[in-house]
Amino acid sequence: MKYFLTLVAGLLVGGALVYFLLVGAPRMEKPPGEPVRAPDPSGDPPGTAVLVLNEQFFGTLLDTLFRDMSEPSFRLSGSPRPLQSGDAPGVTYVEAQAGGCTNQVTIAAREGETQTGVRLQDGRINAPLAFRGSYNVFGSCLNFRGSALANIDLIFKQEEQTLYGQINVQSVNLEGVSPAVSPFVTSFVQTAINQRVNPLVLMRGEQFTMAIPVQATGGTLRAQAREVRQEIKDGALSLHVTYDFTGTPGANAAPRPPS
Repeated sequence: MKYFLTLVAGLLVGGALVYFLLVGAPRMEKPPGEPVRAPDPSGDPPGTAVLVLNEQFFGTLLDTLFRDMSEPSFRLSGSPRPLQSGDAPGVTYVEAQAGGCTNQVTIAAREGETQTGVRLQDGRINAPLAFRGSYNVFGSCLNFRGSALANIDLIFKQEEQTLYGQINVQSVNLEGVSPAVSPFVTSFVQTAINQRVNPLVLMRGEQFTMAIPVQATGGTLRAQAREVRQEIKDGALSLHVTYDFTGTPGANAAPRPPS
């Protein structure tokens, strides 16, 4: 019995070491900026515009991504390979280990009863994710599939005029995976998504700033976002964007880049 317990402890410690060597300790680095809060109960300040995005908008966006582009895939361990034609922008790929096991997570449109999407409910942006992949566990290549539930926090950096999203995987459900290796695969999936997806750049620069020529005055009216707030209800995300306005005299003034 003593030797059996020693063997089990050795496998667990060895598996943990393999995990941290190949995958690395989980990193949850948030992008710089201010967390996007709810609107002020007293109402929006002057100069605020409201952009409303509903679940159908995000559904159409994701349908187009899976139809016209390759499924997003994230690999860990090994050395990076050069990007190739057809690779999705912003996705980092890493060469697979020797032996043919890719150590890869692929976000799929659907796996089983789970469809990847965005759910706007209970004041949160929730994202059910369907996935499949493979993972080298104790020298054996394990193919897996399942679903994850994540939520997305919004962060706005005024200096960059950029709205970021921080995806946080809350839970992972695996199908057909032994309980003995499930914790390792679950940690691998969470780390692969949290590390390789974040931060999401949702809106930046020209999507926030405005430069409107006013012919009658010979100048340009400009606006930059000062603050962004969010309201989530009834299956819709409302972004309350408060602008600072300035006027630039002179005809044909070129738009200024965000500061």
